[in-house]
Amino acid sequence: MPYAITQLPNEAAYRQLFLKTYCHPATIHTYDGIRVQFHQDMFNHCFFESQNRLIGDKSVFSLVRAERILWIRDTLMDPTSVLKQGWLKATKTYDNTRRVAIVQGDYVVVILLINPNLARFITAYKADNSIGKILQSPNWT
Repeated sequence: MPYAITQLPNEAAYRQLFLKTYCHPATIHTYDGIRVQFHQDMFNHCFFESQNRLIGDKSVFSLVRAERILWIRDTLMDPTSVLKQGWLKATKTYDNTRRVAIVQGDYVVVILLINPNLARFITAYKADNSIGKILQSPNWT
């Protein structure tokens, strides 16, 4: 499965691609049949970063994240992706309702399972700094 970088002229073009590909009226399913819902407000959460991680303001558009915009769909549909349980920072526990799919060594897509057949997209990013910890997480079952 090809994981190509998407190069568009500006943030507005990436936003439009996100809406068209994932939100209206797109239906994305994981390779094992889970329907994943995307909401337009997740664009900012997914494609903006904080200038200062201590503040966490997510005010800067991230081209590194945006160039991988189509990797979200490809990762969810990839049967060779590594599946791990998500980490809940607030409770410091793993959560089997959060499914983390990993491809290309360090690209992760996180979804939240609502029921066995339906999930909501949470985020996606290149986890170059945290991939070691993510890979040590329990397998998703």
